[in-house]
Amino acid sequence: MENKKILTIIGMGDKNGLALARKFGKNNFVVAMLARSEDKLESFQKQLNSEGIEGYYFLTDAANADSIRSGLRYVRGSLGDTDVLIYNAAAIGSTHLSEIQVDKLVDDFRVNVVGAIVAAQEVLPAMQDNKAGKIFFTGGGLSLNPNFQYGSLGIGKAGLRNAAYCLHQEARAKGVHVATVTIRGFIQEEDEKYNPAAIAEQFWQLYEQREDFSIEIEY
Repeated sequence: MENKKILTIIGMGDKNGLALARKFGKNNFVVAMLARSEDKLESFQKQLNSEGIEGYYFLTDAANADSIRSGLRYVRGSLGDTDVLIYNAAAIGSTHLSEIQVDKLVDDFRVNVVGAIVAAQEVLPAMQDNKAGKIFFTGGGLSLNPNFQYGSLGIGKAGLRNAAYCLHQEARAKGVHVATVTIRGFIQEEDEKYNPAAIAEQFWQLYEQREDFSIEIEY
């Protein structure tokens, strides 16, 4: 792991997550993958290792603040300080606000917004001490153009976007770059624009910024 940086992905999945792991992993990053499903995480680890990418996984529930904190602390203790944190978790599904149960709405918000803020709180102190670090959120077009069929997710993406803007304003003066990639389409492997590899490139563009940090890429 000598001379390698640490990318931590919360909400590791087979679309954005795997594409992000590959993009950063092929550019000298060790990848820490956090999610709930051990079977899937083991599969991702094997895929990445077979491609020459060093990856590790840590079981973490994005709906649980204590689980996020403990997962990130385990990453730090095992691998070192996170250089780039990507919060990629989301509670996805069709929900009508006229019908959704309060418990469901609150649970979704924990995953879509609260988890991202908790994760940022956990990694920010070390990043600020080092006067370097990147925290990126996977945003969505519903934050800009709501759709009644995805009411809960839209509220979550709007809250996540707002959180990114607020954290950016706080952290920028201390050398830490917080930003969001607002994806204005449905992610599909076969889509020319909205395929995972193309989206990973947007995150890499943010990572490469060393001055004049962008708060948001709308894609």
